[in-house]
Amino acid sequence: MARFLFAAWPFPGHLFPQIALAHALRARGHDCAFYTGEQTAPVVRDEGFPVFPFRHVDEAALDRLMRSRPAEPWRPSNGPRVTLMLRKWLLDTVPAQVRDLQEAVATWRPHVIGSDPTMWAPMLVLAEMCDVEVAVCSFIPACPLPGPDAPPFGPGLPRPVDWSGAVAASIARFWARVSGRMGRRAINEIRKTYRLPPVTLSATACTGRMPLYLVPCTAEFDYGRRDLPSSVHYVGPYSWNRPRSDAASSWVAELRRPCVHVTEGTMHVHTPVLLRAALTGLADLPIQVVITTGGHRTLDDLAARSVAANIRVEQWVSHSELLPHVDAVVTTGGAGSVLATLAAGVPLVVVPTEWDKPEIAQRVVEAGAGIRLAPRHCTPQRLRESVLEVLGTPAFTQRARRLAESFARSGGAERAADLLIALSRRRCDITSPQARPLAV
Repeated sequence: MARFLFAAWPFPGHLFPQIALAHALRARGHDCAFYTGEQTAPVVRDEGFPVFPFRHVDEAALDRLMRSRPAEPWRPSNGPRVTLMLRKWLLDTVPAQVRDLQEAVATWRPHVIGSDPTMWAPMLVLAEMCDVEVAVCSFIPACPLPGPDAPPFGPGLPRPVDWSGAVAASIARFWARVSGRMGRRAINEIRKTYRLPPVTLSATACTGRMPLYLVPCTAEFDYGRRDLPSSVHYVGPYSWNRPRSDAASSWVAELRRPCVHVTEGTMHVHTPVLLRAALTGLADLPIQVVITTGGHRTLDDLAARSVAANIRVEQWVSHSELLPHVDAVVTTGGAGSVLATLAAGVPLVVVPTEWDKPEIAQRVVEAGAGIRLAPRHCTPQRLRESVLEVLGTPAFTQRARRLAESFARSGGAERAADLLIALSRRRCDITSPQARPLAV
């Protein structure tokens, strides 16, 4: 029996996929625990897993930092503020993460740490300091590791299949190298305090040195990449949602078709550009529209004087309950929403706002499963046209269903559990740029 410690930031999109992995491992007789924030610790404890909550990471400061990000983070003028915020979140918290995780490792004694790819202490420090393997358990439906088959991760550039794409990718790689040099200096200052040698890679590239890197999608969705280390495994989505305590909504089964679901996810805290555009742009069409506000907005927040008869507004509806009755989903591109939608074989209109969402949106486009609409172009009229195009083009649905089939074949949490168990049974040279493939 092996012991696994999952480390994740206290955001549902980061934590919930790891809960799915923990359930798959526990079903096979293994022990799992979590390192995360106190605000999400009750969710984990309710599932029967021990929790090591943040002690040295300042969770209140993290919450303030997340809420202070620019109202329109996608605009180039806000780029420096976003970069500074990422530095404070991802890098400046590493020493506090190390202290917390050293205590958790000493108490729990795991064989493997399964790390959120944006929680950098396990990959940058602990993999070389502790007698424990580190696996990257990503929530992002794409692999951000650099390579020639994809442009640099971040801005959501198209795949470089022609000269213009190649030029754009080259420019992006140049700026990635420039910013990478500054980031490496900060990384190596941190590593120096732990008597670790300097690295010549970016933090993202360093995650590729780990012996196992789980990606919750398929290569078909991720540009068909063949340039990745053998440690990278596409396993398809592994998802988990909080169990419902109330009965299923009877109105869902009565939705008329075609039906469109509009959501900004659970973490969108800025101006609800998408929801406002949908309330106006999709009003009075011969379609049913279900808008979910995420539980933290009201109709007043959406500046809605009235709601058209074809639109229903709810705080939250389970994907598993709603998606079988939906013909298209409109979203800001959060990983959980996109993966659930594609796993149901439903096409998308994606209005990507921040973080990894431009990358996810571009992969939806490259896979032919939907349309990408820039936030600055998300007017009621443009959104209306995009939704009608997706509904009126059968190829989008056909390609979404093809992706659903590939996701189902990949194994999800069960396949990921196979790989994590195999990692727990062996020792691996974790300092090698490319780890040996796991024999499973």
